[in-house]
Amino acid sequence: MSDDDGHDGGGDAVDAPAVETVHGTGVPVRGNDIDTDQIIPARFLKVLTFEGLGEFAFFDQRYETAGPDGEGGQVAENPTDHPFNDDRFRDASVLVVNANFGCGSSREHAPQALMRWGIDAVVGESFAEIFAGNCLALGIPTVTADAESIETLQDHVEAHPDAEITVDVAEETVAYDDTEIDADVDPAQRQSLVAGQWDTTALLGSNPEEVAATAESLPYTDP
Repeated sequence: MSDDDGHDGGGDAVDAPAVETVHGTGVPVRGNDIDTDQIIPARFLKVLTFEGLGEFAFFDQRYETAGPDGEGGQVAENPTDHPFNDDRFRDASVLVVNANFGCGSSREHAPQALMRWGIDAVVGESFAEIFAGNCLALGIPTVTADAESIETLQDHVEAHPDAEITVDVAEETVAYDDTEIDADVDPAQRQSLVAGQWDTTALLGSNPEEVAATAESLPYTDP
């Protein structure tokens, strides 16, 4: 995901890579207000682990006939022209979307499914706040740019699916071919990604003494 190590080295080591830049080819998914139920249908929230969710990303959008088969599997008939079905984009890692992407349910399964499909960064006009937060917890930047720049990038990706896109979180730019877009990254998200402090579980694990001291101070835990 990142080829840079921007961690400042202060304090105990944190087992999370800094995410200063993301490189990869793109996949355009057009449309405003694409909600988390389109990204991963609600019936997949019953899974015990997130493993394997990637193959079900946009599942009901990718087949005209889709749903449970009554035997624990899924019906997947008559594939649509959804970009996630397009072999030209199968190795893409930069998802390019429009406005209010990830709205609706707060399910963390949505970014989990995208990550396990292969997405390392999402570039769009805007994102639902909780979706962006859930992406951050996985080290996936959600970078915004104006509508015209996004549409131009989507057109370019469709015409040149092998073109590499560079999402520079630290510098807040998105670059492809000879074009560089001025982008925005939420300041708190940018700080967490660049400093390698986006993995809260790793942060807790790197401060066992502080965690133990806090636990001992709580009236409802046994010392």
